[in-house]
Amino acid sequence: MEHLNWGYLQLGLFALAFGGLQVWWIGSVFKKQRAPRPMGEGEFRKALERIWAKKT
Repeated sequence: MEHLNWGYLQLGLFALAFGGLQVWWIGSVFKKQRAPRPMGEGEFRKALERIWAKKT
């Protein structure tokens, strides 16, 4: 009987880990699909200044 309970415990831990990985994976897929928001004028200017500073 002890082997039967240990097997169920192992299966439960495996299912829990697998479910956690599925939730993490699906969450990361949805994060990548978010549309980027447009930059404000100040943000755009700062980004350009950083680019120009790297080139010189």
